[in-house]
Amino acid sequence: SCLCVSEDRRWVATADRGPDPLVIVWDSYSGIPVRTIFDSHPAGGVAAIAISHDAKYLVTIGAGAVQGPCPAGTPVCSAELPPAAGRQDFVVFNPQNASEFVSNGKSQVIFYQWSDAALQFGAPPLTDKTFGKAVGHFSQSVFHFNNSQALTGTSAGKLGLWGAVKKKPLPREPPPKPHTMKAIKLVPVQKDGITVLTVSDSYFVTCDVKGDVKFYDGQLQLVNWYSHPHVGPIRSISFSKAPPSAAADYASSCTLGGQPFVVRNFILSTADATVFHVATDGTKYEKLMEEPERAVTAIACHPKQALVAVGSHCGLLRVWDYEQSTCLVSRIFVGGSIQSLCYSPKGHLLAAGFADGTVHILDAISLCSICQEFKFSHGPVTHMSFSHDSEYLATADENLAVTVYRGVLRTGQRCWEHLAGLHAHARRIRGVLFGVQLDSDEPRLLSLAEDRQLVEYDLSSSSKGHLAVLRRDRVEQAAMPLCLAWYPQLGAESFILTANSCYKMKLYNTTTKMCRKTVLGPTYGSPLEKMQILPTNLTDPQKRYLAYITKDKVGVQILPADGNPHKSSAFICHPDGVADLASSYDGRYLFTAGGDDRTVMQWEVNLPALDAAVSLGGQDLEPFYNLLDGGRDGDFFRELEDYFYYAQLRSHGIDTMETRQVSTHIPLEEIPFVMRAMGFYPSEEKIEEMINEVKFSEYVDSGKQVTKINLGDFIKLYINHRPAFGLSMKKIRRAFEVLGYDNENGEKVIDRGDLLLLLQRRGEHMTEEELATCLTTLLGTNPEGGISEPGTCDPSGAAASLEEEIPDEITAEIFTADILGLPIPEPKNK
Repeated sequence: SCLCVSEDRRWVATADRGPDPLVIVWDSYSGIPVRTIFDSHPAGGVAAIAISHDAKYLVTIGAGAVQGPCPAGTPVCSAELPPAAGRQDFVVFNPQNASEFVSNGKSQVIFYQWSDAALQFGAPPLTDKTFGKAVGHFSQSVFHFNNSQALTGTSAGKLGLWGAVKKKPLPREPPPKPHTMKAIKLVPVQKDGITVLTVSDSYFVTCDVKGDVKFYDGQLQLVNWYSHPHVGPIRSISFSKAPPSAAADYASSCTLGGQPFVVRNFILSTADATVFHVATDGTKYEKLMEEPERAVTAIACHPKQALVAVGSHCGLLRVWDYEQSTCLVSRIFVGGSIQSLCYSPKGHLLAAGFADGTVHILDAISLCSICQEFKFSHGPVTHMSFSHDSEYLATADENLAVTVYRGVLRTGQRCWEHLAGLHAHARRIRGVLFGVQLDSDEPRLLSLAEDRQLVEYDLSSSSKGHLAVLRRDRVEQAAMPLCLAWYPQLGAESFILTANSCYKMKLYNTTTKMCRKTVLGPTYGSPLEKMQILPTNLTDPQKRYLAYITKDKVGVQILPADGNPHKSSAFICHPDGVADLASSYDGRYLFTAGGDDRTVMQWEVNLPALDAAVSLGGQDLEPFYNLLDGGRDGDFFRELEDYFYYAQLRSHGIDTMETRQVSTHIPLEEIPFVMRAMGFYPSEEKIEEMINEVKFSEYVDSGKQVTKINLGDFIKLYINHRPAFGLSMKKIRRAFEVLGYDNENGEKVIDRGDLLLLLQRRGEHMTEEELATCLTTLLGTNPEGGISEPGTCDPSGAAASLEEEIPDEITAEIFTADILGLPIPEPKNK
């Protein structure tokens, strides 16, 4: 959130906002952090920071609701500022006295003096009424270099002058303290708003919204100024540490004497994300860099070279050589807003999708358009994909449409045309993906959306204006699918990999679309937003890895996916959220775009470190045991063993007198009973998925179906299918808010009859007998406390029993504690 540099440029201090804020002091020579200060302002982080002139002290101002300056570390002193002072967002030390500093917000300037004992401050007023003139908003403040005064720049182009309160001096009285300052003058120096105010040598320096840099002497008389037509509103200025050279090509000052105006070189940064170096010897402006001034949400890596394309909402498209860290070519689409980018598999084409629905197909080297732009989408183009032979380009937009373009030959030249489009989904599309048919070299196209539909298109049957659908498959029952990828061919069977909002990853057979496996995905604060299979490792082709992003993290996971949490790792990449992910052609680097932070970060993939973490996490079932409450030696595991062996008794019949065949397996039909006994209540569809996952696990290799499961595989199945974070009271209360109504006491309740009807009619259908069996078992009113044998419960009289046990109006707490039998968590102290 803020940064400052010591006078000798040796030390750099950075600070951030949000939870667990840090203040870090860096050695600028080595780039190594030398001091980290934790929780200097735990209420919200840091809004402003400054280093004293002698580099001995650091002051920070909090960004929370209650602000306070704090010389950081173990604070020498601190104080809370009154709410009337407003938000303070700038602070600077007095160069002549490190025990004094000044801060300001938009409407208030505050002067401070600190010592080992306390921190004193004063907030003198300066408003439109003070001098009968418009003041504007305050920007920055500085101390005078010759006396005890101070100045503040304003958005009205004025400088507010502060001086000590005059009173009759007493004998041996110390000089006035800075917190006794008051506004003594409001000096109009220009018409344009002042954005930056600082001191260089013996000059006051102002920067403004017009891009001008002006220099004033100690009497606030204009000495000289610098301007350039291509410089926008200035955000910051930094002067060289090296003194001015003795060259003679300096401009003359504006004073009557006309002396040479000698000043240090400086660097400007502007509001439109441009940095200029200004050589005062000859007044030469050099543009050092020009970065996106709006959000960056589109990145794509070249499939064969060390190139990455970056697109911004301001229409700036750039291609970088990330090995040399140089920009090779750029193009600005005036009035355009780039939303997505995609290279063709051969790397000779680059497609760009825009917020207005326009699609440009560009030459990947020159960024020149190879054909007229297309505009068949009626919303921002969010996803793009080329077919493996570069014959087709598919896009998806926010208007829920999938559009396909194809390359054709006309008069001996290759060009592109619009094939067809289709509103194939009812909710936001999360991805479009080209693949290859298993029995031919023809492309196949898939799309996945939040309507839980996986749609495959029939390109061979599609024609101009008609995009044919081959099949639709519902891939989720309750969760929301978020992304998909082609799973690498690690065995005889081919899969499509998806990730959903419940932190689960699923493998679907590419032909039948049957869910063949469900595993626990990375659980790093938010579900996976995008994933990409890293290219084959040339040193070990059998090892494959998956790169992914969550809301604010980037990570890598070892394949095959099996739910082992040690197989993945993740790092925070963009605190305000990551917008896109791309992998280099060789898998050595990952690139993430931060969206509104306008930043693209390059990450080096360290696969040996991830492999080592897997080894340290334990072998075989040890990582899964650790995911159970209490681990391998806990009560939960022993209870699971008891249920597992009881299921063997059930499978042979509880009351049988025949000799039992004791084994380490149970029939697949017993899986749902043991799952429910452990507190996981899967739906009928999920039960079918679990049984099919085990039943067909060896079918492709052996042609036989598995009919039983051992304890180790059952634990893996339980870990991977159960909810990642259990059933929370928050979700139950949310359901009652949606389905219920307010009773006389203002509580959210559901009528008993309405609840029973909802349970029967919504979601998976339940008969009255099934509902009665479930509820009487949960309430403990079944004569035997539950079903000991399938189909032995007598539901007669259940209705009367339920009326007695369940009140007419049911609250979330009654449903949780009395029906489900779950503990209600205590509310956290506010």
